[in-house]
Amino acid sequence: MFDLFYPLRVGIRRLPVKNAFFARLICQVIPCNCPFERDVILFHHLLFHIPPLCKLNPLYDELIALRFRALTFLVDVCCEDVSKYC
Repeated sequence: MFDLFYPLRVGIRRLPVKNAFFARLICQVIPCNCPFERDVILFHHLLFHIPPLCKLNPLYDELIALRFRALTFLVDVCCEDVSKYC
């Protein structure tokens, strides 16, 4: 089976996180939780819930792994408090 996103997946996996500026940028750009999950409420009653759709993104796992590598770099190498990124 042909995987159209394979080159992007490999490229994201190979991105080195060796710079504090780049690591901070990754942590700011890639959210820690899915921003698309919503509760639709009308007059204080829950009408319906929109589930997180991030799992449908074919690059989701690689992006989360890249964010994790950036957070790890900031903690281990730069000794930063990363609680502000989530």
